[in-house]
Amino acid sequence: MIDDLRLLHVNFLVNYKFNCMKKWHKIVLAVLVVLIIVYFCLPYYARQALIYWYPSIDDLSMFEKHTVQKADSSWTWAHAKDYNTYEMSPEDDAYLNDFRTVSFLVIQNDSIVYEEYRSGWNDTKTSNIFSSTKSIVGLLIGAAYDEGKIESLDDPVWKYIPEFKVGEKKNITIRHLLTMSGGLNWDEAYASLFSVTTHGYYGNDLYELVTGLDVIEEPGKQFSYRSGDTQILAFIVEKATGKTISDYAEEKLWRPMQAAQDAYWLLDKKDGDEKSFCCFHTTAREVARFARLMLHHGNWNGKQLISEEYINEAMSPASYLKDEWGKDSLDYYGFQIWIMNYHGQRNPYFRGMLGQYIIAIPERNAIIVRLGHKKDEKRIRETTRDVYRYMDIGTKILDGRK
Repeated sequence: MIDDLRLLHVNFLVNYKFNCMKKWHKIVLAVLVVLIIVYFCLPYYARQALIYWYPSIDDLSMFEKHTVQKADSSWTWAHAKDYNTYEMSPEDDAYLNDFRTVSFLVIQNDSIVYEEYRSGWNDTKTSNIFSSTKSIVGLLIGAAYDEGKIESLDDPVWKYIPEFKVGEKKNITIRHLLTMSGGLNWDEAYASLFSVTTHGYYGNDLYELVTGLDVIEEPGKQFSYRSGDTQILAFIVEKATGKTISDYAEEKLWRPMQAAQDAYWLLDKKDGDEKSFCCFHTTAREVARFARLMLHHGNWNGKQLISEEYINEAMSPASYLKDEWGKDSLDYYGFQIWIMNYHGQRNPYFRGMLGQYIIAIPERNAIIVRLGHKKDEKRIRETTRDVYRYMDIGTKILDGRK
């Protein structure tokens, strides 16, 4: 009798557990079905964002791309006599590691003084330079202006992009976009699944995205960093020249700067538009050419690639605007180029979202390039504090030269 009761108890427990497992499996299956349905109901860019999760400097294989071809005859950096003789302090070395630096390069007088690669990078492996790409677009506006393809920097945008000949958008000029004062409703929420920046990076409809933006602030009054302004500038270059931004960059900058290696510009889809607000791929050595171009006021080995007048204005603060806080005159941004005030120096530089910095130091005829996976999120006014730390490290290297 007792054995029968035990057997019944065991059978009850087994059946109970089995039924619970069946119910649990049904619940899990139902949740999975719902998640799959929700996933496929999301817009394309949001589905892509969920797959890849967060932008990466080694995203070259994630997207379609256009090759920006190297020069037939290249110019290369020399090695300084004291090349890589500097011994970095443990504190500075740890700082580079903490923010996952992959390339750190210091150049003076056209010679590499210090060069270091980490995490599997080397002098030929490319990295996305993210928003440093914006400065390239700014230079290409200058090239189009210099050759008369753009008549005036105060031309209205609608002259090139007819979708802007409506409402308040018809008042936006090229100069407004160059100085990030276009007043359009683009937000820089990189971590938001449904932000316009996420849409731009992962989406496949850049032209429709930026031409659909609306004005939310009066153009030409206040600096407000918006990636959409740069993307529109790229479309203006294309409309004015009849060439893709990649082909125009190759013709006007990359090959004339005697690049030794191909670069890549990511596209929003196959045979689509370049992600001009973010996504130029190159190496530390190659991208340093842009800093050299700034040091020489647009001249490359005797050939004026960008007029001195334009590039000097590009590297000067647009002080006729209010800064991002709306209180003081803008003192840190020109035409898509940042200006750093460092111990009395005024250094123009390119800046990317994960700490991609290409810095020209005119007072020392020097260049610092830092590429990596991460930046310091703590800010000093308009920028994150890491750029000053890299300047400190680079300055120690320059000061320590024999």
